[in-house]
Amino acid sequence: MSVLSYLEKLLNGVDIQWKTIGEVTLRTSNIKWREATRSYRYVDLTSVDIETKKITETTEVTANNAPSRAQKLIEENDVIFATTRPTQQRFCLIDGEYSDEVASTGFCVLRAKQDEVLPKWIWHWISTSYFKKYVEENQSGSAYPAISDAKVKECYIPVPCPENPEKSLAIQSEIVRILDKFTALTAELTAELTMRKKQYNYYRDQLLSFEGGSVEWKSLGEVAIITIGAFVRKDKQNPDADYPVYNGGRTPTGYYEDFNNDGDKIIVSARGANAGFVNKSSTPYWAGNSCYSISVRSTEQLHWMYVYYYLKQSETKLTGIQQKGGIPAVSKKQMEDLLLPIPSKSEQVRIVTILDKFDTLTSSITEGLPREIELRQKQYEYYRDLLFSFPKPDAVSH
Repeated sequence: MSVLSYLEKLLNGVDIQWKTIGEVTLRTSNIKWREATRSYRYVDLTSVDIETKKITETTEVTANNAPSRAQKLIEENDVIFATTRPTQQRFCLIDGEYSDEVASTGFCVLRAKQDEVLPKWIWHWISTSYFKKYVEENQSGSAYPAISDAKVKECYIPVPCPENPEKSLAIQSEIVRILDKFTALTAELTAELTMRKKQYNYYRDQLLSFEGGSVEWKSLGEVAIITIGAFVRKDKQNPDADYPVYNGGRTPTGYYEDFNNDGDKIIVSARGANAGFVNKSSTPYWAGNSCYSISVRSTEQLHWMYVYYYLKQSETKLTGIQQKGGIPAVSKKQMEDLLLPIPSKSEQVRIVTILDKFDTLTSSITEGLPREIELRQKQYEYYRDLLFSFPKPDAVSH
């Protein structure tokens, strides 16, 4: 049975009432620090991971050192939604570990009236396309966009069979169960990816550690050619052009009709917020004036991907030598002076072969775990919007 036909059967003859989120949630309170007798775990905006929708870390605060934004008391099963930069979709469900703690005023705390709606019903609802569109239309400010708690609570949410709370909660529970299966699978794959990345970093560090060995060391300038890119105007770039433009960032800034570098090159950000970031391209590209392109002088002696993996491992060294003050930058001389271990070509190939497998598994968007996670997330989003596609009266259309 398809999900759509199953939904039709589940909702056969059932009325859907659209209520505001404020109507199905309870009032919450702020902490009175003058009366506080213990420390609290503080859930700041950065505590909630945007991808996993989980709290990753908190700080311990007391009445003496609590920041001014540490105000909102939270309980188990509360849904907290970040109202600053709200389109980032930073939200989570509070579990028992963080019950009776304190959250930032940058969160809207949604405490479900659990005789009417399930907390997870709200949690899934605020990730829907409908809610995202509502937030985009009702946020204010351009440099630091935000939406008020009141506006969040004015958004409508569907409540099936409101005249029969028991049946309503049963319907909600079944839809939540279906959606939870998708999120659980994504979470499982994400946890697997995290473990594989740690494993990758461990093996990379082991393979590229030549301490105490007899390997020869040379400066990067001796074994590679380092060139700075050339500026290309934004209005000259075209999304339909063939060649990606790299200009110091982690992803292409656009596409251009020409290229100034052929493939098999290492790209290092020269200046700006990403100064020192190491990237690579096996196909032709245009290098902007904020990045270096690095090619090996002798392919018989040096595998370009070996150099890439070594520089990638050394990224912290590159960021560590940034110019002090002003705009972060790595000079060409600093790049040329970096020391590189040069094992035999066969050893380089062995190292590259092993690390290529890990890189594909942990980084590839066309294969490996990232691709699988992306597919599962799209599957969840499709069924989530389908399961929440209740008919809306005109009054609900924002």
